[in-house]
Amino acid sequence: MKANYDFVNVPDRRKTDSVKWDVASNELPMSIADMDFKTAPEIIDAMKKKIELGVFGYEWPKDDYFNAVANWYAEEHGHRPQQEWMIFTTGVVPAISSIVRRVSHIGDNVLVQAPVYNIFYNSIENNGRHVLSSDLEFDDENYEINWEDLEQKLALPLTTLMIFCNPHNPVGKVWSQKEVQKVADLCFKHHVVLLSDEIHGDLVRKGPGYTPAFSVEGASREGVISLVSPSKTFNVAALHAATAVVPNDNLRETVNRGLNSEELAEPNLLAIPGTIAAYEHGHDWLQALLKQLNTNFAYTEKFISENIPEIKVVSGNATYLIWLDVRKITSNSQKLAEYLDKETGLVLSPGSIYRGNGNDFLRMNLAYPLATVKDGLGRLKEGIAKYSNKA
Repeated sequence: MKANYDFVNVPDRRKTDSVKWDVASNELPMSIADMDFKTAPEIIDAMKKKIELGVFGYEWPKDDYFNAVANWYAEEHGHRPQQEWMIFTTGVVPAISSIVRRVSHIGDNVLVQAPVYNIFYNSIENNGRHVLSSDLEFDDENYEINWEDLEQKLALPLTTLMIFCNPHNPVGKVWSQKEVQKVADLCFKHHVVLLSDEIHGDLVRKGPGYTPAFSVEGASREGVISLVSPSKTFNVAALHAATAVVPNDNLRETVNRGLNSEELAEPNLLAIPGTIAAYEHGHDWLQALLKQLNTNFAYTEKFISENIPEIKVVSGNATYLIWLDVRKITSNSQKLAEYLDKETGLVLSPGSIYRGNGNDFLRMNLAYPLATVKDGLGRLKEGIAKYSNKA
């Protein structure tokens, strides 16, 4: 592994069109899920080479793109998707919205597992479908699937699609191979398409890795769509590059028709070389990133335990997002998040936007140099003390 990857020095992204850093000068945004680390230098080099060409006409992904994706999943996760299963798309979220429109009908139920990534709700509700949640069960330590409730809701006649977050954002849960298989089996049994958002799949910090939904066994695989992307792994969200992996021919044609008719299948000038470089040369960088994230998580968990005992960390083993239980402080995470911002400049995501039991939680992004994490934790300590005294 190379030792020269830099996770200490980061660019100043204020006034650079960054969504996250469009904040006041005193604010520290630790909410939106992108990292402050520079991406892998191998990706930057590939992009520079492309720009130096100086001609940026229409492009289309070929075998080298799809082979890079397939090889990455074989090497990193032990499962190789077949090339004919894959479709290029300009992002996981646009693909989710397109698939909602193509696979379900207006008025249908689209099942989720709250608390879950808030944009899922937008993709469902903005398209005239109903959100149906089989809420994850929380035992004060971990989140688990309520299998009886899940099957009952999958069996409803109007439930035609399930959006699965694998690994799960915001709680960081890594679903086991048995759990992924069981979810796929239940969906197939009840004629529900399983749409699996796997954008955080590379970011399992410890423990067993994630299981791509396209790798499930048996007939259940025929009802599965996996969405993968280098965007979270390598901090290249603005690259707008993702891949839909759809083993079933008919379902893949439906997905492909939707993506193309909605103009969501044409890459920009850097999408192909950036993705290929990430998947061919990003293995060492990813391992260095995970090491840094584990350092940040360990420091954060120790700091909170020793300095803010009112808060309990309940995050799982994946993502760079930490899930903070604030029930001893408030039952209104939105109000608490607003107070922290006003009093300390610390910007966190209120768990309420993820629904389920999110009112009791805050989500904090730890993908920063450790010095910035320390700054954020200092602000959190100060803000919680003030809030508690005010109450």
